[in-house]
Amino acid sequence: MEPITEPTSDEAVLRNRKSHKKGKTASLGKESETLCDAEEENSLENGKRLERSGDDEPANIKAPIVGGQEKEVEEESRFVIRVQLDGASVLLFLASFVTRFYRLTHPNGVVFDEIHYGRFASLYLRNTFYFDQHPPLGKLMVAGAASAVGYNGKFEFPKIGSEYDASVPIFAFRFFPALCGSLLAPVVYSILRQMKLSQQICIIGGLLIVCDNALLTHSRFILMEPMLLLFSGAGILFILKFLNSRPFSTRWWCFGALAAASLTAGVCVKYVGIYSFFLACYIIGRHIWMQLPDRTQSNFYLAVKVIVKIGLFVAVSMGVYVGCFYVHLNTLHKAGPHDSVMTSAFQASLEGGLASITKGQPLRIQHGSQITLKHTHGRVCWLHSHAHVYPIKYKDGRGSSHQQQVTCYGFKDVNNWWIVKRPNKESIVVDDEPDYIEHGDVIQLVHGVTSRALNSHDVASPMTPLSQEVSCYIDYNISMPANLLWKVEIINAKESNNKWNAIMSQIRLVHVNTTAALKYTGEQLPDWGFNQFEVAADRRQFTMDTIWNVEEHRYTQDKDKKDVLEKLLKTEMIPTEPTQLSFWDKFYELQMKMLVHAEKLEGHMYSSEPFEWPLMDKGIAYWVDSASNAQIHLLGNLVIWYSATLAIVAYVGFLVFYLIRRRRKFFDLNEDEWQKFRFGGEIFLAGYFIHYLPYLFVERTLFLYNYLPALLYKILLLCFVLEHIQLAIRKFVKLRLVSIIFSAILTNWMVGVFYYFSKYSVLSYGTTELSADDVLNLRLKDTWDLIVHKP
Repeated sequence: MEPITEPTSDEAVLRNRKSHKKGKTASLGKESETLCDAEEENSLENGKRLERSGDDEPANIKAPIVGGQEKEVEEESRFVIRVQLDGASVLLFLASFVTRFYRLTHPNGVVFDEIHYGRFASLYLRNTFYFDQHPPLGKLMVAGAASAVGYNGKFEFPKIGSEYDASVPIFAFRFFPALCGSLLAPVVYSILRQMKLSQQICIIGGLLIVCDNALLTHSRFILMEPMLLLFSGAGILFILKFLNSRPFSTRWWCFGALAAASLTAGVCVKYVGIYSFFLACYIIGRHIWMQLPDRTQSNFYLAVKVIVKIGLFVAVSMGVYVGCFYVHLNTLHKAGPHDSVMTSAFQASLEGGLASITKGQPLRIQHGSQITLKHTHGRVCWLHSHAHVYPIKYKDGRGSSHQQQVTCYGFKDVNNWWIVKRPNKESIVVDDEPDYIEHGDVIQLVHGVTSRALNSHDVASPMTPLSQEVSCYIDYNISMPANLLWKVEIINAKESNNKWNAIMSQIRLVHVNTTAALKYTGEQLPDWGFNQFEVAADRRQFTMDTIWNVEEHRYTQDKDKKDVLEKLLKTEMIPTEPTQLSFWDKFYELQMKMLVHAEKLEGHMYSSEPFEWPLMDKGIAYWVDSASNAQIHLLGNLVIWYSATLAIVAYVGFLVFYLIRRRRKFFDLNEDEWQKFRFGGEIFLAGYFIHYLPYLFVERTLFLYNYLPALLYKILLLCFVLEHIQLAIRKFVKLRLVSIIFSAILTNWMVGVFYYFSKYSVLSYGTTELSADDVLNLRLKDTWDLIVHKP
């Protein structure tokens, strides 16, 4: 296999270009020939040769070792920034810009998920903390645009369809999604050019993005997918340019950094952006694998390239990801509606948060303390009990202890209070001399309302039979002894010198008799448990769900001892200022919460299943005019979606056909054509499946817009298949008539794309009043739930 080396003279450059023009490329076992820059394809213009649009290489760069000798590359040391505009790319952007920004402020009301993202953006402008399971970059961009025009964040986004008041800058809110949607078509065009497709097919690819109704609809509102698609697509484009650049050149470093930053930005908009990161890893891994047979590159050189690539991507990605959250956490420094999701310590670090609620309460836990125990990680709930008992028998026939129920309750309630008691003391009143609890001490927990103690025993828990039941003990005189002792293990004991403190100390309560830890299992109890969450004791102690912390705290007093109370309250108090947590403490906690606190939407009338997406069996109603049938409904371009689905079948069919033929020693494609067919198809087909197949295993409610990232790669694959069909016709069919027929079919197909786009754009813009008959005429499938509420 021939090595790929850099030209060392102007004559070499000319020779390489001539050979490229004549189709005499080097062996395509190496991706760097397949991924040649689109700008280098047309090296002649008006009879004049253009200067090569490749690297601006620094002086004294050593080429890879060839034949055991090093060749010195002597070039003029320079740094040049060259801007080249592709006319087709500019026109695609303008067409996309016009369709996305046309009447962008309509409708003047909340559209679908604008209720969430608009609210989040408003909270940024009020510096009020919120919790979302996705990273904040997209919301930060929307908030930044709104802030730039002076929006104060006062609008509450109460419900879908609510009219925006005069203070809401609708255009600014929707600006970034529309801009990102406008840039997507040029990015797709550029990706196809990097894959060496003809300009005609590349333009078609850009037009398919412009003319897809689903992409148009989603780009016009405060939604995250346009930004996700742009960053992910740009990341793949930069990856292709990165692999086409000479290693360690300025161009190589720049495109590598841009690729890592773009892909990470996609992750910072929505975590599903990680799928594009996986695709990029596949492309880079494939590129490295194809270079391994090149013996002119030493093992050391190859290893250095791999290590540097990994280091570059890790450094840039971590910088972008952490930087995004740094801005997020430093902006949201006030308590808000979602801070209860976070730990008590996190809440206390926010202005007006838990610190103001618990102001003046004692810090140190001691015998006689009244406390509420909050589950620290995951779902927000407090250790709870009530007078009701476990049923004698469960539905599966197992028996219970019939003791008092202990649960985890998601709301603050009087039944959440417990009293800390030393086992050797009868009274539960605080003593004159404080008896503080420390790491390793054994205590009892007495339920404040029912006065029964926390208990566990060798009885299977109702929902998780492998764990022990936790109850409040009732003496039934049936030879079931009380096991009321719990050992306090302070997980962050070093921070408090082994002292058990309210809010800050994270503890694990270990049952002394059985060594099982008190655990929130995540299972919801049936009606007999009032649908609260199960608490059990698990011998597998070291899990996140066995960690608790004291949130509210007060001392137990049964008689008026004002002097003792005053003395105790002055001993150690929770500071009146917010708790100081470092950025890294907050960052780590927020990452953990985002991973374990994903909300599951319990069904939706417009939800759909992944197997319904490729043929677009169901859309989503985004908005409907109260005075007419004018509406916004998420539906894609049926011609594009069905054609792209057929393209997957066509590519797989071509691939199987060629593989069988090659096995039989019939090489229909030369090596260059075969490598191009494999590489392009693998990238786009892999991109489609990477973005689509995971949803088949997702248990939460899904919607059609979840399919848009996969649709992007399906459109790219469609363009690739069209290009290959043209090649096959030129190569294997000698009749010019067939080529003319295919061109006519392609032209009519594009006319169909434009027609469908125009017809269904009324559902993307929502500006056209529709009669009931108009809506029914647009309903091509019985499963499309278009809305008719006016005759």
